Amino acid sequence: MNINLSELRNAFASPKQFYDDANFPRGFARSGHFTILEAEILENHGVVLKGLYNKTLAPQNSFQTQFTQVMENTSEPTNAFERAWIKYLKLTTSKAKFHTLFGRSRLVADNAPAAVTSDDDY
Repeated sequence: MNINLSELRNAFASPKQFYDDANFPRGFARSGHFTILEAEILENHGVVLKGLYNKTLAPQNSFQTQFTQVMENTSEPTNAFERAWIKYLKLTTSKAKFHTLFGRSRLVADNAPAAVTSDDDY
């Protein structure tokens, strides 16, 4: 992250803010998944990042070219913008794992007598 953050902000300048109300209805900062810097990157530069990822925008500079290479898995992420977008993709595209405290339901023992009910009991 030794790359000057202001250079990255200029390289990925976006005319409007990015929101993902479907996955993060309260915003990126309040979701609890992103740091303050990551949330700021996604909000202020997410439109450009999404366009580059979906290939609806062509890279305009070396930082954007490097970003597209990282998204194509030809190089490793080296700056905060690439890492923030990868984290966003992991949270929005992978299925969430659900863990319970109990592995299976309670089983009835084979030798236990079956419960007998009759209408006379009521």
